[in-house]
Order: sequence, then structure tokens, then C-alpha cells
Amino acid sequence: MINKRDFQHMTNGVKCQPCLQLLPTTLTPKKKPNGDGEDVEKTASPTGSPEEGSGGDESPESTTEDSNLVDWDGPDDPHNPLNWSQTSKVITIVLASAVTFVVSLAPTVFAPGVPQITKEFNSTSSALASLCVSIYIIGLIIGPLVVAPLSELYGRTPIWHISNVLFFLCSLAIALSKNLAMFIVFRLLTGIFSATPVSLGGGFIADIMPVEKRGKAMIAWLLGPLLGPVIGPVAGGFLAQEAGWRWIAWLVTICSGTLTLTSFIFFRETYASAILSHKVARLRKQTGNNSLRSKYDKGEKASQLFRVAIVRPAKMLVRSPIVAILAVYTSIVYSYMYLLFTTFIKVFEGQYGFNTGEAGLAYLGLGIGFFLGQVGVGFFDQYTIKKKKESGRPVKPEDRLTPLIFGGLSVPIGLIIYGIGILFVFFPIQIYLVDAFTVFAASALATNTVVRSVFGATIPLAGPKMYSSLGLGWGNTLLAFIALAFMPSPFLLIRYGEMIRTHPKFQVKL
Repeated sequence: MINKRDFQHMTNGVKCQPCLQLLPTTLTPKKKPNGDGEDVEKTASPTGSPEEGSGGDESPESTTEDSNLVDWDGPDDPHNPLNWSQTSKVITIVLASAVTFVVSLAPTVFAPGVPQITKEFNSTSSALASLCVSIYIIGLIIGPLVVAPLSELYGRTPIWHISNVLFFLCSLAIALSKNLAMFIVFRLLTGIFSATPVSLGGGFIADIMPVEKRGKAMIAWLLGPLLGPVIGPVAGGFLAQEAGWRWIAWLVTICSGTLTLTSFIFFRETYASAILSHKVARLRKQTGNNSLRSKYDKGEKASQLFRVAIVRPAKMLVRSPIVAILAVYTSIVYSYMYLLFTTFIKVFEGQYGFNTGEAGLAYLGLGIGFFLGQVGVGFFDQYTIKKKKESGRPVKPEDRLTPLIFGGLSVPIGLIIYGIGILFVFFPIQIYLVDAFTVFAASALATNTVVRSVFGATIPLAGPKMYSSLGLGWGNTLLAFIALAFMPSPFLLIRYGEMIRTHPKFQVKL
């Protein structure tokens, strides 16, 4: 005969009242002290609901409903990603950052090899040459709109694995391209599938890290998407010069394949709703009770949930001024970065006589700026959180935006300072969206990714013509003035962000 302890062991310790229906009612007597201090036995109800007259404050209706809810097995449940060991969390963040590094390296690593690509495929179009780089970013416009909602519906891991495999296969196809059309089409597809690590990184952080530790985790993850575009042209420059552009594609393919296999081995589901859904399915099979449901289950069909999820990023963009302002601000900076990526080679080879490998080294200025920004913004974020805790005040999402002031000032100033500025813009906005939207962080970040990708894909196409008409000096001055126009944004969001974010008029029904 099964006792209560054995049954809980069989069900991984899940304390779910319907599970206890499998037990004989006489097996779980409770001893309750009476007024004289003596123990009197009280037979437990098979449903676990309060006995009539026992003083329970729950109605029978609410108790019956609650008895079918499956939740974590207490606050210390090891299956809850927030309770994972430090090692498990580090593995998740490192893997997420590494994969994001590869997919962020892919758009720019080909930049130094573009002249070789167009020459091999007999193309003289400067627009097609720019498209070889920027078409990847167009893929990032499409991908997040599907990836983020699907991850919030079915979990992060299935979407992660499928996207990684497809990214690997498309990278392989690029290496084997027979013509420019094939190259561009598969570059577009790799861009679409790269949206998963780019969009879900912040979601992983929200899933596994408490708010006070998210800053450090976001800094660690952001190393991938920020250093990838910088290291890409440096590696691509020397690789194209020494081995040809196809070896650039083989490099991406090899790295992608290795990390895809590693993810299959070590990556675990982090999305709480998906984990509890799996637990519900297991318990239904064990208990035969098909009324069991996750605490996140609202009783809607998958088709309904998908329709809601698929429009969530668009609703955030249209109805949330916070999301819209930050999306446009990030987009300006992001488009500047890709404008430089697509023009560096031409400028340094054509105007300064660098060879392909030497021209790639020009991107290191951004890398130095990213590193300095990484250190600075990390220190500032931790300092802010520490001071808030010491003063007894709650940490608000708007507290993450203070470094944005420095980022807005530094973007227009010089190449190395520009690199610092990018990180001081990217990091506060990313972590702010994670803190503000938590469960739906992936959708908020997807909205940001889509808008900035639109800018990143289109503005660089106008770069050569702008520099040709205005020259390098006035062209960059124009960009600086546009960036300065957004300077008031951080001050306004820090001052009024919480009021706007919590105002009923701007609440997005998610």
C-alpha cells in the first residue's frame, strides 16, 4: 500500500491535493491538540478541503478550484529556475551569450569579404554590396515577431534548439553558395533564425535571476551581442585576406554547429509557465485527473494564446510610450553602428590605403569602447541598486536608466567614446525592459529588436550616398545632431517613466 511520503516521492514532491485522492482516507490521520493539550485524531478529507465547521476561511468552491492548481513545491523548489544552482545559471548565461555572440558576429564578419563576394559573382552594384551585410538585419525584423511569442507560449528551449539547427544549416548553405542570389537569400534566413538568441537573452535573465542580480547577468550576456559585431570584421578581414570569403562562412558554420550540439547537452528550460505545464502533463498521467492545470493556465486554447502572443510586441510598440521611445532611441544608435560597419572598409581602404586585414582592425575602436562601457555601466548599475537597498527604498525599473544620460552624451563624440556610448544606451534600455515587463520581457525585447533592425537594415544603405554628398566630416556631424536631439529622453523617462508606465491609459493588456 502506498503511503503519503512514498506518493510524494513518486510525484517529485508535488503537493497537489488531487494526487492525494489516490490514497485511502484513513492513511493520513492528523493529530490535533485539544484544549487540554491532548492529541485527538482528525481524519483528513480526501480532497484536502477544510472540514465543515473547522474554521477554514475558504469556500468549498474556491477550495475545489485551488485543489486543481499545480504550483511550485514551495519557495525552495529546485525545479524553479530562480532556485537553480549558481553553476546551472552560469552555464545558461554563458551558453546564451556564446550563441548570441556567433549570430551577432555573422552580420559583420562578411563586411571585409564583400568586395571578394561581389567580384566572384560578377556584381558591380554598390547597393547589392551593402545588402550583403544589411540583409541579415532585415531577417532580424521578421524573426522576433514570431520567436518571442512562441517562446512565451511553448517555452524557450524548443524554439532555441530549432532556431540553432536552422541557423547552422543556412550558414552551411552560405558557404556553398553558387551565386549572389543564393548568398543573399540564405543570409536573410540566417538573420531570421538569429532572432531567437537575440530576442530571448533578456528573457533567460528574467527567468533565472532575481531583480537585484539581473544587472550583472545582463552585462555577462551582453558581451555576446555587443562584441560579436566588433570582432567579426577583425576576424573576417584577415580570414578573407588569407583564405578567401568562403572560409568566413565556414567559420560561422563551425562555431554554430559546435554551440548547437553543446546547447542540446546542457541547455534546460527556463520559462516557468512551460516547466509547470510539463509538470501538469506528468501529474495528469500519474493521477488520471485531467482537471489539473498550471497556475499560469487561464483556460484558453493554444490557438487563442498564439493569437494574443503574436500581436503582443506590436501592441507594446503602439500602446506603450515607454517601449516606443526606447525602441526609436536604440534604433538610432544601432543604425549608426551598422552604418559604420558598412562603410569602414571602403573608407580605410580607399582613403587611407589599408589592406583588407588592416581595415578590419579599425573596428577595434568600438571594441575598446564596448569594454570600457561594460565596466562602467556594470559598476554604476550595482552601485545604484546597493544605494537603493541601503536607503530602504524599492528598486524601480527607472533606476536602470541613469547611465543612459552618459550614453546619450557620448554617442556623438569620437569612435572610442562612441563605443562606450553604445553600451551605455543598450544596457540600461535592455535591463529596463526586462525589469518592467518580466514575464513578457521577450516580447518587449522583440519589439525593440524589430524596430532597431529596421533602422539598422535601411540607414546603412543610404550611408555611401550621404558620405559622397556631404563628406565624412559633415556626414558624421549630421548623425551627431540627430543623436543629440534624443538627449532629453533619458531625463524625461527617469523623471516621468514610472508615471507613464503605470498610468491606466498606457497599460497594455498582455
